[in-house]
Amino acid sequence: MQIDLNLIPSTLDIVHVGLAAVAALLLLLSILLAVISAFALSRRTKAVPAPSQPAIAPSAVAPVPVAAQPVEPPKPVVVKEATPEAALQLLGLLQQEARFLDFVQENIAGHGDADIGAAVRVVHEGCRKVLKQHLELEPVRTEAENSRVTLPKGYDAGAVRVSGNIVGEPPFTGTLIHRGWRASRIQLPRLAEGHDARILAPAEVEL
Repeated sequence: MQIDLNLIPSTLDIVHVGLAAVAALLLLLSILLAVISAFALSRRTKAVPAPSQPAIAPSAVAPVPVAAQPVEPPKPVVVKEATPEAALQLLGLLQQEARFLDFVQENIAGHGDADIGAAVRVVHEGCRKVLKQHLELEPVRTEAENSRVTLPKGYDAGAVRVSGNIVGEPPFTGTLIHRGWRASRIQLPRLAEGHDARILAPAEVEL
């Protein structure tokens, strides 16, 4: 870019002097306004100090109380001692009607299948008779065996035994292998005072 020096005035007339004076005055006013604004801002900052946060030591902070949940103590497991009289009495009835103890105590390894089958029939009929007379049995589960059942949360673990791949928490869904048995009624004969229930079957002597 070339500048023609002939266009620059060699002398300053009154117009150019006036323009220069006005420009200088405007520049001076701008600088003055900037200084005044900065001074006023600094005074306002000093007049309104920022609220200071008091330093709180970590140890002085009071813990927020949390409502304590009542914790129930675990219930003690009550172990009841089983009285043997009823079990011994039932064994005595099975021996009386089905020769149950004789069959169980017999060594059947040397007997043939036909002889064992005949003895089992007698034992089965006698045991069935005793159970029908003194016990009332019902299945624990009413569904058909080999059907699919669902065990809900909180199911009775004493009435249903779970086996297989046990993962997670109930509800469980599986196959009913056995319906189980529950004694809904039991009625055994009364024992006379002084009767020794340990004698399951008296010895027999033929004269």
